[in-house]
Amino acid sequence: MAKADRLARLDDRRIELETDYREALIAVLRVTAAGKWGLFGHTSDRGTRAAAAPILAELAEIGETIDKARAQLGMPPFALQQEFLASRGRVSPQAPGEPKQAQAWLDRLA
Repeated sequence: MAKADRLARLDDRRIELETDYREALIAVLRVTAAGKWGLFGHTSDRGTRAAAAPILAELAEIGETIDKARAQLGMPPFALQQEFLASRGRVSPQAPGEPKQAQAWLDRLA
């Protein structure tokens, strides 16, 4: 019974963290959609990368905690984080800019 209670609390915490992650991601996507670059790592500008670093570190920390909880619960990794991480990085010059990419994410998450 104690193990079941512990797992139930862990699952409740996981759900809380996933909500926090989603809210933090949506907040930074709104900023990016409004024109602030750096979230998706399309640019090599150091200042832009440095400005985005704190929120990226926060998202990574929350995501790692979620994945640890999911592993303990026998669940697959957190899909939203995996998709976000996969969407980051250098792109071709013809690819949409970060603001358009952020708006597409917001539309999908709405």
